[in-house]
Amino acid sequence: MAPQAAPTSQRNIPVQIALRRESLLTRLAEGHFSDPQDYRAQLLAARLSLMAGFDELVCLESLNFEPFDYQIRAAQTALRRFRGRGLLCDEVGLGKTIEAGLILKEYLERGMVRRVLILTPPGLVEQWREELATKFDLAEFVTSSDPAFRAAGMGAWERFPLLIASLTTARLSRHRRAIAKIEYDLVIVDEAHYLKNRSSVSWKFVNALQKKYILFLTATPLQNNLEELYNLITILKPGQLKTPKQFRRQFVAEGEDPRLPKNRGRLRELLADVMVRHSRGQVSARLPPRRAHTIRLQLSPEEQAFYERVSALVRSLSYPPGGDSPSGGEGNVPPLNSTLRFALRTVQREIGSSPAAVRPTLLKLARQPALAAYREELRALAESALDIPSWAKAGALEQLLTSLLSSKEDRVIIFTHFRHTLDRLASRLRRLGVDFALYHGGLSLAEKTHAIERFERVVPVLLSTEAVGEGRNLQFCHTMVNFDLPWNPMRIEQRIGRIHRIGQLHQVEIYNLSARGTIEDYLLDILDRKINLFELVVGEVDMILGHLTEERDFEELVLEVWMQARSEAEVAAGMEQLGEALAQAGAAHKRAKAYDEALFGEDFSAG
Repeated sequence: MAPQAAPTSQRNIPVQIALRRESLLTRLAEGHFSDPQDYRAQLLAARLSLMAGFDELVCLESLNFEPFDYQIRAAQTALRRFRGRGLLCDEVGLGKTIEAGLILKEYLERGMVRRVLILTPPGLVEQWREELATKFDLAEFVTSSDPAFRAAGMGAWERFPLLIASLTTARLSRHRRAIAKIEYDLVIVDEAHYLKNRSSVSWKFVNALQKKYILFLTATPLQNNLEELYNLITILKPGQLKTPKQFRRQFVAEGEDPRLPKNRGRLRELLADVMVRHSRGQVSARLPPRRAHTIRLQLSPEEQAFYERVSALVRSLSYPPGGDSPSGGEGNVPPLNSTLRFALRTVQREIGSSPAAVRPTLLKLARQPALAAYREELRALAESALDIPSWAKAGALEQLLTSLLSSKEDRVIIFTHFRHTLDRLASRLRRLGVDFALYHGGLSLAEKTHAIERFERVVPVLLSTEAVGEGRNLQFCHTMVNFDLPWNPMRIEQRIGRIHRIGQLHQVEIYNLSARGTIEDYLLDILDRKINLFELVVGEVDMILGHLTEERDFEELVLEVWMQARSEAEVAAGMEQLGEALAQAGAAHKRAKAYDEALFGEDFSAG
């Protein structure tokens, strides 16, 4: 349903607000306001007094980007028609987070909400924080992993009014008790299909929250049966679909596929009062194709030996022979805590990038009391990183860049995760005579903006860490190189999403550098072969990983396969098993998409 046209008086709101602004500015200049904040408060109050309901969004002027019309309409629908309790179900990649952010920002600017809890899968917590800070200027949000939050103990849930936390963390019994006492103005749940089972801890936890407004985000509200959809709607709007028994009698066909309803038209009418959904066809969000190229290279003998030595140490620290936890022989190293395990994962990723990247981490590990038995070995490995004369990946990159730039590819972005690798590559490109812009997290905002402007207008190459994902859109570039590969497919997708997004006019070319026999080599193989990662629609990776596991980080699964393997054959077998699990998750996602389409179809829209 399309939004109704605003009355004539509402169409004149911008003119009336402009006149009111001039009047207030005059009074500010004459000293009527002691604080500019008073002026801004007066202006907002004046604006709100001229508006009926949510026919106009006051937040649009304070955004750091320009949302699409359909996203604005979705926000207005949720605010006006759903009264802040609704299900945002756009197809993947169309911006459900943007729609939820608009609703959140509008409520905050109108002073209608003060306490907000955003619940997401663990891997999306930081992504939400980044989106809210960069696009909506909402940098006040705290996450449950922040040091300040952890230092506050159980009182942190009450102390911080704007919070982002993983659902996995929040539903733990010790946290659940603290959260249950708090009255929230707005709760947002991303990937809300995890609440499909009303007997689960997650469903009971969210249902019991004290909340005025609540938003669910999911591209696949229907996965296994219609009762899952009923369970979601019941949290949002109890009674909308009547009792479970009445719902089954009216909409579930006995003996038929439990995901296909009878009385489809009536069910869609009821859903339109609580759910908004846009398909790609409805919003004309067609993107040009993207094509991936894998450049497999061979490490030099010195590099290969170094890679194997570091990998062997990582394995011995994690799963020593004859035990499930590191024993360290004479040193009796205690079981790894989460910090040390994360450090070992970092080491294994760094050696896939460059010897320069891994050296500082090896030296840091050598200073850890828990690894005293390995101190000399760690220091020796760190020093040997300086003695490796070759860098096969950098050589392959130089050849690729020479080819790309000579064939008139006008812009190329090169991604690496590690700052030490970035600095070494910068030196190589200078010697090669390639002009480039440098982008990393250590730059100021002005320096970052200048780097992007140079890349767009002057230099052919942007050499960047992951930091360029912070709200920067680079559609003017259509060629990217993954110098090193994130182990999490979502991170790979986020890199690609910087250039393969609405506004891109050219086919996107992605080049992946992969050294034979490394983790990245195995990982790239299963991602491409099992789920066709580089051909997926933006956002589908998240959905597939959601079908694979709700609790564990994908990088942990990869590391576990690598650490437990004692031979190349065991690595291959373990990676193949992980790839098969990915393939099954991809198939489950396709089935869910098919059933969603059968129920909702192209013509469903509550907006």
